[in-house]
Amino acid sequence: MLRDLSLAHHYVPGLVKSEITTECREGVGASRKVFQSEAKGIDETVAEWIDGHGFLIRLHCGDCGAPFPFEQAHFRYAIAAHGPDTLLTASLIYAMRWGAVGRALDRLLLRRFIERRIRDVALSMRIYYETGERVTPQRLKRAKKEVAAIGENHRH
Repeated sequence: MLRDLSLAHHYVPGLVKSEITTECREGVGASRKVFQSEAKGIDETVAEWIDGHGFLIRLHCGDCGAPFPFEQAHFRYAIAAHGPDTLLTASLIYAMRWGAVGRALDRLLLRRFIERRIRDVALSMRIYYETGERVTPQRLKRAKKEVAAIGENHRH
């Protein structure tokens, strides 16, 4: 299921739709546009594809480079066997615009927000791939509470 690039709007919080924009639907060079509204979209193009293990997607706005405030941005989805289970890793690899000012902005304001957002994507992917149902904001909120409760139980 991970290889189907048309499914992002089912598990990425805030997306309303996704469309494949190239003839190839998977592998290096395959592209999609993901929409946060009917009109506001971001392009994503596969830059690396490791069949059966994941891929790296470059985030961009057409030929204009990475979306604001990034100088460059890539999202990695990776899966690996973990005993009888599957381990999913989601990560955003990015560089900020504006040099030292951008790095400070990232460190002081953005990094925590980005880390929470990536955890939400990973949790939503888990829910979607386990249930086959689109993840609603309410379902994600419930799942985050469940994960927090499990974490609390493990600390005691």
